[in-house]
Amino acid sequence: MAAALHPGTGLPVVAMVGGGQLARMTHQAAIALGQSLRVLSAGPDESAALVAADVRIGAHDDLAALRDLADGATVVTFDHEHVPTEHLAALEAAGTRVAPGPRALVHAQDKLVLRRALAAAGEPQPAWAEVATAADVTRFAGEHGWPVVLKTPRGGYDGKGVFVVRDAGEAAGLLERHGTLLAEERVAMVRELSAQVARSPFGQVAVWPVVETVQRDGVCAEVVAPAPGLPDELATAAQELAVRIADSLGVVGMLAVELFQTADGVQVNELAMRPHNSGHWTIEGARTSQFEQHLRAVLDYPLGSTAMTASVVVMANVLGGAAAEPDWAGAPLDERMHHLMAHWPDVKVHWYGKTQRRGRKLGHVTALGDDLADVRARAGAAARYLADGVVDPAFAFETEH
Repeated sequence: MAAALHPGTGLPVVAMVGGGQLARMTHQAAIALGQSLRVLSAGPDESAALVAADVRIGAHDDLAALRDLADGATVVTFDHEHVPTEHLAALEAAGTRVAPGPRALVHAQDKLVLRRALAAAGEPQPAWAEVATAADVTRFAGEHGWPVVLKTPRGGYDGKGVFVVRDAGEAAGLLERHGTLLAEERVAMVRELSAQVARSPFGQVAVWPVVETVQRDGVCAEVVAPAPGLPDELATAAQELAVRIADSLGVVGMLAVELFQTADGVQVNELAMRPHNSGHWTIEGARTSQFEQHLRAVLDYPLGSTAMTASVVVMANVLGGAAAEPDWAGAPLDERMHHLMAHWPDVKVHWYGKTQRRGRKLGHVTALGDDLADVRARAGAAARYLADGVVDPAFAFETEH
């Protein structure tokens, strides 16, 4: 059966479940390609719903809303992994192409499913166990030591659903609230990395340089591309690991493999089968962004070059800070934007259109250059200024006298 195309443009209609910033930035990439991005948004005020022309309001777990989204679309894809697997299977049974399909996506939805698949494939990962009682956790700690990391198998992101417990009492309380959990050893890691790969239905793959991700309070604060000081052989091993996982699971679209770097190599932490925060730097920092590449991949277009456009690229998230508080009396957002653009004209700003609150991802900034320390300082200072209205002393604004 021929793929559905937009009757006006003759080009594909990509339907994306979720109306957050990932859908918003995918929409921006779709515009350049002439494609139409249809968005299923929980409400009219979500990031993508504010800018996309074709918005369907509905819940991601409502099969009727998903069927409406899919009607006439070339392919259905995602800006988050929380869609019930059985609903996606129903869409496929009705003839809708879903990318990635439910048999792949479940590995990003359920951490226990992922751990079992990695174990069967012999891929590197932390020691783990499925635990239902405090005695299970105590037994696991006896083998791998306290503290133990407990994770909810489904639903966690940005540090949510992840708990570090130091004794059986703490574990018992969590198990009572959440039921069966995933227990993992607390990895003695050097740092966190991310390896991203795009894969098409034809099996073509494209990888970007491995990046370092810096977490604060469980939320990604900064991404450095390429990961500083990462030996070539380890970078290649991480990229090959990402490709193997994409191939073995049948991923179509973007795959981010979040990694722990240890003294002995890398271990798989989690997967995301969609554009990912660790790839926002690619908008300015690579010939083909993760958002364009995701569209190319799910439509089975040939994939684009992933070459970097600068020696060093740093993306810093703007997390809601002092300026997001209700009693903020400093410069309003538009004034801060003016000052940032005047002071750092080479730093690129992406604002997501969200209501502001402390800790929320409100946007990101990207800096490029040749000197790691300089690029990192510029990105960090610009992000802090947007979040808190505070000027880093190293970048003090000139004042009139």
